[in-house]
Amino acid sequence: MIRFSLPVWLLFPAFTTAAPPDFAKDVAPILERHCVRCHQAGNAKGKVSVSTPMDLVEKEFVVPGKPDDSGLFELLTPQEPGKRPRMPKEGKALTPAEIGVLREWIAAGAPWPKDVVVKERAKADKSWWSLKPLADPTPPNPPGLPSAWAANPIDRFVFAKLKEKGLTPSLPADPVALIRRVTFDLTGLPPTPEAVEAFRKDPSETAFAKLVEDLLASPAYGERWGRHWLDVVRFGESNGFERNVIIDSAWPFRDYVIKSFNDDKPFDRLVREHLAGDVIAPGDPAVEVGTAFLVTGPYDDVGNQDAAQAAMIRANTLDEIVRTTGEAFLGVTVGCARCHNHKFDPITQQDYHRLAAAVAGVYHGDRVIAPAEERRAFEANQARLKAAKDVLVAERTALRIASTSEREHRIPMVAVEIAELDRQLALAPPKFPRWWIGQFRPAAGPFQVFVGGDPQKKGEPVAFASPAFLSEAGKGFDLPATTTESARRKELAEWIVAGDNPLTPRVLANRVWGWHFGTGIVETPSDFGYMGGKPTHPELLDWLAHRIQAENWKLKPIHRLIVTSQAYRQSSAFRADAAGIDGDSRLLWRFPPRRLSGEEIRDSMLSVSGKLDPKRGGPGFRLYRYVQDNVATYHPLDAPGPDTYRRSVYHQNARAARIDVLTDFDCPDPASAAPRRGSTTTPMQALALFNHKFTLDMADALAARAKTDAGPESDAQLRRIFALAYGRPPTAEELSTAEKVVRTHGLRALCRAVLNSNEFLYVD
Repeated sequence: MIRFSLPVWLLFPAFTTAAPPDFAKDVAPILERHCVRCHQAGNAKGKVSVSTPMDLVEKEFVVPGKPDDSGLFELLTPQEPGKRPRMPKEGKALTPAEIGVLREWIAAGAPWPKDVVVKERAKADKSWWSLKPLADPTPPNPPGLPSAWAANPIDRFVFAKLKEKGLTPSLPADPVALIRRVTFDLTGLPPTPEAVEAFRKDPSETAFAKLVEDLLASPAYGERWGRHWLDVVRFGESNGFERNVIIDSAWPFRDYVIKSFNDDKPFDRLVREHLAGDVIAPGDPAVEVGTAFLVTGPYDDVGNQDAAQAAMIRANTLDEIVRTTGEAFLGVTVGCARCHNHKFDPITQQDYHRLAAAVAGVYHGDRVIAPAEERRAFEANQARLKAAKDVLVAERTALRIASTSEREHRIPMVAVEIAELDRQLALAPPKFPRWWIGQFRPAAGPFQVFVGGDPQKKGEPVAFASPAFLSEAGKGFDLPATTTESARRKELAEWIVAGDNPLTPRVLANRVWGWHFGTGIVETPSDFGYMGGKPTHPELLDWLAHRIQAENWKLKPIHRLIVTSQAYRQSSAFRADAAGIDGDSRLLWRFPPRRLSGEEIRDSMLSVSGKLDPKRGGPGFRLYRYVQDNVATYHPLDAPGPDTYRRSVYHQNARAARIDVLTDFDCPDPASAAPRRGSTTTPMQALALFNHKFTLDMADALAARAKTDAGPESDAQLRRIFALAYGRPPTAEELSTAEKVVRTHGLRALCRAVLNSNEFLYVD
């Protein structure tokens, strides 16, 4: 067969008088549908790519002008009637019409325009629902809307969807269930018996509004909602991988997140600080600490002497940052475009590598963090002392050649003064802390696409520009090649929180909704793409996103709207007829009950037993014994003592460290982000909760507290235990049964049973 060089065959003349098929319109779509998924640059199975004509021609799959000599048709047509052709191996075989188009195209000389590269088309394009600009819906006013549901716009959206599906809302929750629900929801702790009793006596709208305000103002609010965000940003205090050594200076980021939520810091400000806190407020520890977001994930610190392997490790490190940035803020799985264009969403390799270029100067590590004025004052004082010493040293040198009397009189005095300056210079400098908030180095490029994700295979150049998948929804940015590393990160942050970016407010609104109701309006909170969930209430989602922007990105006003809605305040009672239509209550015909998270279970035990240490912030405590040799080992504590009785959010959260009660109740390993907590049921949960030394100690403490609070009378002690654990008095039957248990097994056994009960572990 004759081989043609690329320039010749691209211009090969047609061999037929009929107009040949148009490549871009007729031929390329066939290759896109059937071939390019497995045969493209970076994923060239059989070492054949159909992205360009090079492989097809060189390997004689296509012989321009000679379809009968082209090996392509041996692969695409069945060898025997009724059999499947060799290609494509997956998906539908080509139709006779498609094979006919390819034959006509080859017969016409197989013209392939020079600027056309065949790429796999994503399942979704830029018209995908989440990539469209935010809609501005008006809250509906459906027929039959109850008067109680008319005031809050959220209720109008929810009721309209219920009515559309033939569903009706549930009755309001009783006051005890409601205060327990909202208190756990906003603070992660149970309400006190006194708070429950006060609300039970006065469950008015005014009283509930005041309760919500008190909960939002509590420091416990930031601990609860900061924990949610720490899950999303994969906050961990060890580096993971095979060494997995502890990082003792990561805790300031945890405290920063908690404080940010307590202060109701605008979320767009939080995003800017996460990506470029060192740029927008250099020298301000309260802001610079935000950049720990970039380096709080796992990273491989082993290193490799092989240059190619070292480059791959570095590419993997940046990939972790890029993936987290895309998923946490934008709800897009941009990491899937590292090696090839995204197969489902309109995200290209160029988009991925543009994001990678923006964070290419980020390195894991700690650095000194101190207010700029303190640094300047220290450095100025050091310079003054050194200058004074230089003067004295010069004087001493001159005195050595002076007259004997002058030298003997002055030199000892100069020596004393120099010694004093040396003492001051040697004093320990101010203890400027070193925090794990990342290091930033120049990264000028040039940057290129890594073909197949391999740093050794450089592809087309990458500009400092915004990803193109949102180009139809808002204005992007295009920076000159001279743009500094810090300016690139800042520009990326500004683009993420820009007013015309529909993803960021949508994703945030959905996260807040999901943390209140257990499941978001979109059930996949970090994936708003083709493979993610579809919104159950799209108009409500956009309305909430607009409301977040209108509230200057503050979340507490959104909490108020949600928890004061009738949808949130419904009973959780099961209704078989409604469950037959909407089994998971995604449409909110009732409030979805939930089991407490691992942290809530542990913290509730500490709270009701009176053992919760109120200390906030600072280095965390450990529920493991840490052993480090070349690698790190974490041994769970069999008997955690009072020094561990702080809220669980302050636990030093190492990766791959098993912590009995927390791990058993689905606290995620921060080796990766956890945008939504799982809720499993396993034998280990029952065993740990019933037999662990921590549970036994809390049962002892609860029994002791009941005796202290209620006095010697058994009846009063039992009522106090029920009030502390359940927020209600026992029924006559419960009281009788509890008295029998105490008489037979003691008060500690009853407390142990209470801490294992479903009513203690679940929120209705």
